[in-house]
Amino acid sequence: MNSVYLARIQQALEYIETNLNTHLSLSDVAKASHFSEFHFHRIFKGVMDETLNDYIGRRRMERAVNKLMCYPEHSITHIALESGFSSSANFAKAVKLYFGFSPSELRDPSKLSNQSDKTKNSKIGKIQSKYGKVFLPSDLYPTQVIKNDSEQQQDAAELEIKSLQKGEKMDVKVKNLSEQKVIKLASVGGYEESAIYQTWGQLIDFAQTRGIEESNQQRFAFCYDNPVLTPLNKCRYEAAIIMPEAAQSTRVNAPYFIASIPAGQYAVHYYKGPGAEAIQAHLHFYSHWLPQSGYEPDHFPVIEHYLNDARVDGFVEMEIYIKLKAL
Repeated sequence: MNSVYLARIQQALEYIETNLNTHLSLSDVAKASHFSEFHFHRIFKGVMDETLNDYIGRRRMERAVNKLMCYPEHSITHIALESGFSSSANFAKAVKLYFGFSPSELRDPSKLSNQSDKTKNSKIGKIQSKYGKVFLPSDLYPTQVIKNDSEQQQDAAELEIKSLQKGEKMDVKVKNLSEQKVIKLASVGGYEESAIYQTWGQLIDFAQTRGIEESNQQRFAFCYDNPVLTPLNKCRYEAAIIMPEAAQSTRVNAPYFIASIPAGQYAVHYYKGPGAEAIQAHLHFYSHWLPQSGYEPDHFPVIEHYLNDARVDGFVEMEIYIKLKAL
């Protein structure tokens, strides 16, 4: 696909993310992408394989459901209005149609006696009928969250023992980072493993042509979506390599682009293991560390700092960065 088209659609996606809780018109999004509004909806559908309205509606629901999980102290009505829905009733209807479950069921999956049977017996949500993704509310939480207290304590103890035996770190550290310039490339296949590996292969080679040798590359990924809520091929993933000061004057053309990791406080959580299981590290952080921390996540995507090459090793070793702000 033409790299200019991809770059302009990327601008449209960034505009949408920044303004999700407001009314988004076709004209405004088209203007952000520098495409004519008379043709933009067709271009968007051709590149993204879903209409602009479907994309905006899906992203609003995904962000709101993430808030249901991360902010249990906020009412469903508060989250609905904050997320750009006109009422809690409209929010509940949209969530039920898309996920097959109500907001209250997503927030408290322990009330569902048998989620597998409920999925079979209830109306299939759009996430399955349109995208082929089977979804269960319990997937939003670490495994032990929906168990009773004694089971949670036993699981936590066993997890800590296993982690210590493997030499893994369980702690979360808060670090102050200065701004870092990066060169980026977006994955055209989302979180699909083959697409991620292809993206890294291209970016690593490109960075070398700009004087950043492979052995000296510091590799990060910007992970915008929760794969529990978003089909893997729709998740937004951007590979990024830190640009040394000597390379920062380099000009790049689409599909590569220059961005930055902003300065600020970040929670940093270490993970080592199968890539497919990294989601549990994310969920554990949001469910256990964050509510007790005195912080909340800032409006910035999760960043993964890779400490090895998963393409070679067959596992991921990384630091997970979440930008923070005070409550």
